Amino acid sequence: MENRFDTFTSSILELNRIVQRVKDCEMKKLGLKGAHAMVLYQLGRAPEGLSAVQLTDRCREDKAAISRALSQLVTKGLVRKTAPDSGRAYRTPFLLTEAGTQVVAQLNARVEALFAKGGSLLSARQRADFYETLELVVRGAEQCVADSCGADRCPEGGR
Repeated sequence: MENRFDTFTSSILELNRIVQRVKDCEMKKLGLKGAHAMVLYQLGRAPEGLSAVQLTDRCREDKAAISRALSQLVTKGLVRKTAPDSGRAYRTPFLLTEAGTQVVAQLNARVEALFAKGGSLLSARQRADFYETLELVVRGAEQCVADSCGADRCPEGGR
């Protein structure tokens, strides 16, 4: 009998390791770290900009990591901060600069090539089924954790 836990976790961890290597490789060219890749990627998907709070949620990182990444990306001239409309600077959107847009285009091309090659053995139907199934597994696992480790019992607030 197949050990689903071993198969699932080792496959997911290996895929994550490969993606991390691509992010590290692309960001190293700019003197940045792989952690900056997700901030750039998410900003590239939001032409209206994103606040640090929104980036924290979308990148699934803590506030301090996002704050450091944004500061470094602003210093490198890849991201700019819009002027705050009120005294709430943490809600101020960040936008890609022209240089940042070019970096995101390169990053997107590299990621697209990775997934095209990695998924080349799948038909379009298999690929759609895979992503749908993966999403269902994640939702089921989240529900299981919420049921067995509610906010009143988990130090992480049930997450």
